[in-house]
Amino acid sequence: MDTLILSRIQFGANISFHILFPTITIALGWVLLFFKLRFARTGDQKWIEAYRFWVKVFALSFAMGVVSGITMSFQFGTNWPGFMESVGNIAGPLLAYEVMTAFFLEAVFLGIMLFGMSKVPSWLHTLSTFLVAFGTTMSAFWILVLNSWMHTPAGFEMRDGVAFATDWWAIIFNPSMPYRLVHMLLASGLTVAFLLAGLSAFRWLIGDRSNGVRATLKTGMTLGAVLIPLQILAGDFHGLNTLEHQPQKVAAMEGNWETGPNVPLVLFAIPNEETRSNDFEIGIPNGASLILKHSPDGVVPGLNDFVTQDGTVLHPPVAPVFYSFRIMVATGMAMLLLSWSAVFFMARKKRGVEGLPKPLLWAMVPMAFSGWVATLAGWYTTEIGRQPWLVQGVLTTEAAVADVPAPMVASTLIAYLAIYAALLAAYIGVLFYLARKAAKGEPLGARIPAASEAQVTVPAE
Repeated sequence: MDTLILSRIQFGANISFHILFPTITIALGWVLLFFKLRFARTGDQKWIEAYRFWVKVFALSFAMGVVSGITMSFQFGTNWPGFMESVGNIAGPLLAYEVMTAFFLEAVFLGIMLFGMSKVPSWLHTLSTFLVAFGTTMSAFWILVLNSWMHTPAGFEMRDGVAFATDWWAIIFNPSMPYRLVHMLLASGLTVAFLLAGLSAFRWLIGDRSNGVRATLKTGMTLGAVLIPLQILAGDFHGLNTLEHQPQKVAAMEGNWETGPNVPLVLFAIPNEETRSNDFEIGIPNGASLILKHSPDGVVPGLNDFVTQDGTVLHPPVAPVFYSFRIMVATGMAMLLLSWSAVFFMARKKRGVEGLPKPLLWAMVPMAFSGWVATLAGWYTTEIGRQPWLVQGVLTTEAAVADVPAPMVASTLIAYLAIYAALLAAYIGVLFYLARKAAKGEPLGARIPAASEAQVTVPAE
């Protein structure tokens, strides 16, 4: 493989590893704030038990995200110098805004959130939790602004091959930004919902019947049941926006080669770019036209429209986009089935967590990481679907890659993959170690008195 392909794989591996952890911390910060507010309102120790366990998961995830993010940022210079040379006037400030408005905010208050529960007033600790959660969301906002701009660039002009900003509002609120932001925030919420439920189900199955486990298990499944329909709706709007601005990506997602009406919804196929057709296709008649155009006669773009007369292909590689999109959708359907089934059994005869069948609890354990699967599949659909462009219509991926010998890129890629595999295994192992430790009743922190139990003391003169 040449330098371009190896560099793409290396950056893809880095960002795939990195995105796992912000996907957790973005929503988990808000869940921790929910736990803290519930404790302040009710004085029930189960919410502090939940907070103490899950704040450890947050801290671990935050650390992994920071370290992998630094590694990823190096590659802008080592592997993709053409990116900053061409669009650095826009990408640089957006990344700086993320550091100034989000990362510093998280760094300042994270210590209070992690270690200050028994050392500062309750209101200050709650405020710190809020500010850390807000910071993670702002971080996601600025990163998604840049990523969205790369898909639907606006508010700039090119001068001698270099992009210059002409309208920062248009850059920030580019045509795809609202859809991507909502889609990603909901993805984070679902990732955390199923992680909450999965680890709590594991603790329940190994004998932990504490009130904290009951609270987090119920919270996770309820949150998942609420968010998954919203995600399906947001995904539909996002798809329609993509159809407007990147029709070639939608054509690859649907596996549709010829533009026309009455396009079927392909459930399964093997895309064949040599014959420019699908092998072993199974589809629903008119399905794609109904979804994308809301009419069976709706005209859906085909991949053959994005091949020039000289044979240059201007659409993404079809198979990875086609399959990753279906993995994302299938995972979402599994989330819908599991969460709604859990809510049904919990509401049945008002039995709560006690009403959950054991097979359903066992299903929750592997589904703890279903949010990761769906997020990565959606990310691959989005990013591979932009090829051959790095910035849509402005900068190709090939034009931005560094002139580095392929063996050097290959060697660092192997090192990255080995380290990331070890770190990921360690991370998952630590999560289940914490779950087993909590299930044995080993303390995760001192008991915090409820507001009703607190006494005002006056120091002696």
